[in-house]
Amino acid sequence: MPQESAPRIPRHIAIVMDGNGRWAERRRRPRSFGHREGQKAVRASIEFCLRNGVEALTLFAFSSENWNRPESEVGALMQLFLKALDREVDELHENGVRLVFIGDLAKFSSELRERMRRAMVKTAANSALRLNVAVNYGGRWDIADAARQAALEVAAGRLRADDIGERTLAPFLCLADLPPVDLFIRTGGEMRISNFLLWQIAYAELYFTDALWPDVDADVLSAALAEYARRERRYGLTSAQIRAAS
Repeated sequence: MPQESAPRIPRHIAIVMDGNGRWAERRRRPRSFGHREGQKAVRASIEFCLRNGVEALTLFAFSSENWNRPESEVGALMQLFLKALDREVDELHENGVRLVFIGDLAKFSSELRERMRRAMVKTAANSALRLNVAVNYGGRWDIADAARQAALEVAAGRLRADDIGERTLAPFLCLADLPPVDLFIRTGGEMRISNFLLWQIAYAELYFTDALWPDVDADVLSAALAEYARRERRYGLTSAQIRAAS
């Protein structure tokens, strides 16, 4: 009797963690309470990826547009971020997780930037899972920043303007050292990309769930992986070509 093939596991998962505020409001609690509860889902997602052999997990923690939220909420998020760094980094390190922050970090306080730097240095040699946390990040910013870096290379004479294309621009983007995103998950019922990893998700499978972020657990993530395994990833080819090549 032939053995069933192993389930297809994405190498790189990206998640828009949406729904913390609504989760709290439904319980008549402040939005900051929802953000605190959302940390449980972050831990569940990391543990899930470690168990299932996922190589990289990228979480959208704070977008460049989130600065426009009420000042009290932004302040609470920053304090939560500081406390989470102090509390979680040792455990991540013990579990072999490499932590990397991506985004325009210059807008954060010097204290927070230093804690992020120390966390990245401490976990730099780990290889069980690459955990990328996107903070003050936007996909358009990422592409514009890559173009700016390429322009500097042209000005320095190290790159010809005529040679700029997808292949030469890609190394300047965030996450250039990782495989492209295979599975993009957004929680909270909204069906938008929200300016997240616009370049990196060009051929990702998109999965949207009504589950609010604090309610996300292994069952929710398993459903996303099951759906991913059912998808046929053609990359512009036909189904017949995919079958012929397999």
